[in-house]
Amino acid sequence: MIWIDLEHKLPTDSDIPEWTPWTREKWQAWMDKSQQLVDQLAAFDVPRQKEERNALINANSRHWGQLKEWLLALSSGKCWFSEVRELYSHYDVEHFRPKKVAKALDATERDGYWWLAFDYMNFRICGNVGNRKKGGWFPLQVGSHCSTYACQCEESESKYLLDPIDDYDVSLLAFDEEGKAVPVPGATEWEKQRVLETVKRLKFNEHVPLAEARRKIWQQVDGLVEDYLRTKARCGTGNNPAAQQKLRSVCEQIREKTQSRAELSAVAKWCILFRNDSSLSRLIY
Repeated sequence: MIWIDLEHKLPTDSDIPEWTPWTREKWQAWMDKSQQLVDQLAAFDVPRQKEERNALINANSRHWGQLKEWLLALSSGKCWFSEVRELYSHYDVEHFRPKKVAKALDATERDGYWWLAFDYMNFRICGNVGNRKKGGWFPLQVGSHCSTYACQCEESESKYLLDPIDDYDVSLLAFDEEGKAVPVPGATEWEKQRVLETVKRLKFNEHVPLAEARRKIWQQVDGLVEDYLRTKARCGTGNNPAAQQKLRSVCEQIREKTQSRAELSAVAKWCILFRNDSSLSRLIY
């Protein structure tokens, strides 16, 4: 999972690699259309009109689709959840809080977050593999506040699903040498539950090609770390230009694997953090 600072990004930004900024007028027009659609949805805010409301959402799916390339540019073309470009199938603009129906752990349903259907802060980029499994899944901790249109309090909900735009949530997900997504060491019981439910629902470990790709990345970085330690020891014995050059090369390869643009950079970082070596940790971007 990769952290995306969505709160401080806009399609008008000129500093996003491989993105042609929108004009302010185009962005304002998009926002105005979003508000118009939400106003129309609000007119259907009674149970018997749910089908009409869902039909309006479906009829305007192209509206959020207009932001897909911008959302992809924010992650250098990677899925925000799996951190790969191809292995998780093609990309969807996923609604973090489901727009039509929200399902609890026991599969019971409540009304979805339809008022966020056209809110770009509710959009995430997710590979089809995870998005199809997630569906309307969005359970809350027992006793949690539950946001509604009449009383919107999403920030107060105790949600299970880890969110890529929340840097704390992202920090709860770790990886092991087998390529498995696991809770971070020292996580609380609630944090562990959140990680395990997210991993299960998004098929982080169940999708074999993804787990295998993580295992290979771990092996590659582990090999680089061994090269680093051996070469560093050679440099410590005195003037050795060849060893120093080799050390610089290995360090650069480690940095390339851990930079945010690289696929599965979080796995590469955990391979290094697993060593608990401060000199190695300094190489992480």
